[in-house]
Amino acid sequence: MSSLADFSEITQRERSLAEWTWLKVGGPAEYLLEPRSVEELVAVVRCCHDNDVPLQVLGSGSNLLVGEAGVRGVVLRMTAEAFGEITVDGTTVTAGAGALLSHVISHTVRAGLVGLETLVGIPGTVGGALLGNAGGRSGDVGQTVRSVTVLTAAGEQFTRTEDELSFGYRQSSINELLVLHCTFGLAEGNVEETLKRMRKLWIMRKATQPMSQQSAGCIFKNPRGISAGSLVEQAGLKGEQVGGARISDRHANFIVTDSEATADDVQTLIETARRRVAEQFGVDLELEIRIW
Repeated sequence: MSSLADFSEITQRERSLAEWTWLKVGGPAEYLLEPRSVEELVAVVRCCHDNDVPLQVLGSGSNLLVGEAGVRGVVLRMTAEAFGEITVDGTTVTAGAGALLSHVISHTVRAGLVGLETLVGIPGTVGGALLGNAGGRSGDVGQTVRSVTVLTAAGEQFTRTEDELSFGYRQSSINELLVLHCTFGLAEGNVEETLKRMRKLWIMRKATQPMSQQSAGCIFKNPRGISAGSLVEQAGLKGEQVGGARISDRHANFIVTDSEATADDVQTLIETARRRVAEQFGVDLELEIRIW
């Protein structure tokens, strides 16, 4: 049986995760591992499984809050080139889970393909986007997915095809440990028209969201037929501040942080918003971000 000591070349101990999250807060990972290949990734996952070591996967950190206590066990970062490859074959696009969604969009638009351009301005990696079915009013990533290759907690790989997948509002049926890569089925389109559509969407997002500040995107999912940001604003919390964290003045479903912020500051604001909205409107807000 292997042990974590076998992966010393790719391991950092007690490594702060704050710099790799968009909120720039949070504690360390007990073990931070960055595999260099799929084979090495599989070996690490099997080692953790065999030794009952807790395992988390860190993408771009765009929708994540890491607690001040940090994360026990192993945190994986899939930053090697092997996990971020993007290929275009006709109207079929294959992307590694570690590829940034923005990079995939750029590749497809340059190739004259449409289907993903409505996701412009949405941060994160392909893997994270698939797990949470990232999207907006113009559509979501799941609409174009044709297959997903996953890795289980036991280190087994298999591919789930379109008829084995389902995507809903900010959720998917992908429940394995992590995504390795995905194929998208797109359509041919006019590059200039696509770029115009992207620019319009980008301007709209920039005008309504605090994109120039540190944030983790939307904190809460929208309840059916209601805007979570509107509920938080109506509860009188727009601009509410705790330490170095503040509910955005531009969009109340965003929490922004400065250099003095802590994870506890963010957590306090989240709990305050949930409590006040529940008290005033009888609505229990569900988190869109993940909390470790």
